[in-house]
Amino acid sequence: MATQNQSGNTTDTRGIHLWLILRKASRTLEAHAIRNIAALGMGVSDFAVLEALLHKGPLTVKEIGARVLLTSGSMTAAIDRLAERGLVERTEDAEDRRARVIRLTSSGRALIRRAFRGHEQAMEQAVASFACEDRVQLIDLLRRLGRSTDPPPH
Repeated sequence: MATQNQSGNTTDTRGIHLWLILRKASRTLEAHAIRNIAALGMGVSDFAVLEALLHKGPLTVKEIGARVLLTSGSMTAAIDRLAERGLVERTEDAEDRRARVIRLTSSGRALIRRAFRGHEQAMEQAVASFACEDRVQLIDLLRRLGRSTDPPPH
């Protein structure tokens, strides 16, 4: 299926073409984010854990893993690295003695606040050519796409 766009050119509007365009855009934006995070002196997993703790407060290892999409083994490794650097600390969960709650240390909080501001600026640069109205429309469309492809509840 093809449709004429505003410039009078023909645009391929098939689902497969849309998927390819989204995939390429996502990979490009992700590569930009990864370069920025690396320039901040950390890996994506460590940044994601610190960012989750900054914005959500203390979380269990399981909760962090669900938010940042890491396996339990990857979570353990990331938290070990961050704890060795003095950026996070583990405490017992008052409600579940088997679980550990992870919280930022003061130096961890200072580091991720600085890093997040830099990352936020880098991501803003990536979308600077989009007007606010375009961003709102894109967000709405992508959310709608996400909901349309969610599996039905069991």
